[in-house]
Amino acid sequence: MKTLQAKFEFTENRVEGLFLSSRNEFVEPSVKLFEGERWLVITGILGFILAAGIAFIIFFQGRIILPEGNLGDAFSFNAAIGIYILSIAAILPLARLEARKRKAFRWLFIISALYGYAIETIQNFRGFDPRFSREGSVVDIIGGMVFGVVSLVLVILALLLAIQFFRIKYPIERPLLMTGIRYAFISILIANIAGIWMILLQDRFTGDTGNIIVLHGIGFHALQTLIFLGWLLEKVQFNGRIKKLLIHYGSISWTLSILLIGFQTLLDRTVFELTTLPIISGILLLVWLGTVIVASVLFIKDWRTKALKTNYVSSNQG
Repeated sequence: MKTLQAKFEFTENRVEGLFLSSRNEFVEPSVKLFEGERWLVITGILGFILAAGIAFIIFFQGRIILPEGNLGDAFSFNAAIGIYILSIAAILPLARLEARKRKAFRWLFIISALYGYAIETIQNFRGFDPRFSREGSVVDIIGGMVFGVVSLVLVILALLLAIQFFRIKYPIERPLLMTGIRYAFISILIANIAGIWMILLQDRFTGDTGNIIVLHGIGFHALQTLIFLGWLLEKVQFNGRIKKLLIHYGSISWTLSILLIGFQTLLDRTVFELTTLPIISGILLLVWLGTVIVASVLFIKDWRTKALKTNYVSSNQG
């Protein structure tokens, strides 16, 4: 009987310790964003440096370089890949990957990004479309084909990383942030499908007014919009149930909006017209924005409360 009671008390203490540990890790997480990913961060920043340089040249020279070059495309691509790589650098430490696998992910992302920066920038400055050139030589066409392969590598990496995040079992150290990451990968999956669609079409336009690049670009921004929402909420000392509702409502609204943009694009129509699907999509994005505003207000209030307490303690000690 005493043995059973001792076992019960031991188990109870372990469970209690687990939950206390979870609370402590929630306040001071042992795994931090960007931890150990210096080279990915540098690669991401390089994209912004290239984009800034191209913007400077566009200001004085214009964006079009005949016969096919468009420096505006190079600017947007480098900036987009830069922020994507920085986002991957932020979440990769949370993926619970073995050191060898994490290193493989890191360098595949880096090499793919560097090739993308190079061909997108060089080809547009030379006046050729880096992906689907109709005016370039055989070398330019081959370079575009390799670009397509690199794009598929990025798709596969994102898919494998998504699987890894969905495989992580409880207890989860940073549950609100992890929820945002998981929803974000659903949006990224849709964006990658749009990317494959463009590769197959050899173009970004479909029908009279459909533009696949809009779906592709907005879908990838989930890595910022939903992760930022989760990060804000985990920093706030507030009702846990309400925080869970906010992360789910915001993430679901964003994901449904991306789906509706996809349906509108499938209809070969622009998402910037005042018809049913774009209007509902816009409303859903406003719902997501509302959750971010609420989370931001809570974050600012919490920060002010902590600052007042710190000042009060300091004044009393003084």
